Amino acid sequence: MSGTLYLCATPIGNLEDITYRVLRTLKEVDLIAAEDTRNSIKLLNHFDIHTPMTSYHEFNKIEKAYQLVAKLKEGQNIALITDAGTPGISDPGEDIVRICYEEGVPVTSLPGAAACITALTMSGRPTRRFAFEAFLPREKKERAAVLEELKGETRTMIIYEAPHHLIKTITELYEVLGDRQLTVCRELTKKHEEKLQTTFSSFLAFCETNEPRGEYVLIICGKSRDEITKEKQSSWEAMTIEEHMEHYESQGIDHKEAMKLVAKDRGVSKRDIYQALL
Repeated sequence: MSGTLYLCATPIGNLEDITYRVLRTLKEVDLIAAEDTRNSIKLLNHFDIHTPMTSYHEFNKIEKAYQLVAKLKEGQNIALITDAGTPGISDPGEDIVRICYEEGVPVTSLPGAAACITALTMSGRPTRRFAFEAFLPREKKERAAVLEELKGETRTMIIYEAPHHLIKTITELYEVLGDRQLTVCRELTKKHEEKLQTTFSSFLAFCETNEPRGEYVLIICGKSRDEITKEKQSSWEAMTIEEHMEHYESQGIDHKEAMKLVAKDRGVSKRDIYQALL
């Protein structure tokens, strides 16, 4: 019988935010795979846990995953922990989970702290629909493509950022998305936790006299549907009605249906379009 991979959520700051179930599991498994053993040993020592530990991180995530899966298939139980929060969220945990499924090894997740959800729930921004982006890509072209996608995003957006990149990232978001409302969260669950409801422009002005410190989570308001509708209407108005009709008819849409779509785009009646074409 294969062992089980346990994804164990650890605190993102406050050590009291660990569950009894995670503590019991960390004591009972045969091995703990940690993103940074030097960091995780502090957590284990605090809770008097002496389970053997091995490293599993971004730079050995595939090769080491297969080594760990081999141990799991021998019947060992392994707990996976990250530096902070829930494994698999913005860390290499997703790779070993995928490989476990491919190899038929059981996986379960022990819920707990996650910075993205913690920040979202306290942000005061819409929570029903959200898009989690974690850290934006560092590669220039990929980063530009992601920012362009976010430009039309209607859901609340969640982005992580380190203090030394914060101003650059906020500036880029401002340039591409416009001056959005957001909540800036830092040092979540820690002694100096802060939340600030602001806008991109106001926060950049704030940073002129307040140097960014600590880890940040940005909760950014999505574009409203009214804004999108107005933008679309404005773009259609730049075209003649004949050009607008050609846009749809060139896709194989018949004349009458095209008139309906043009009328809807422009916020007028089908009769108005018919008269204009005459």
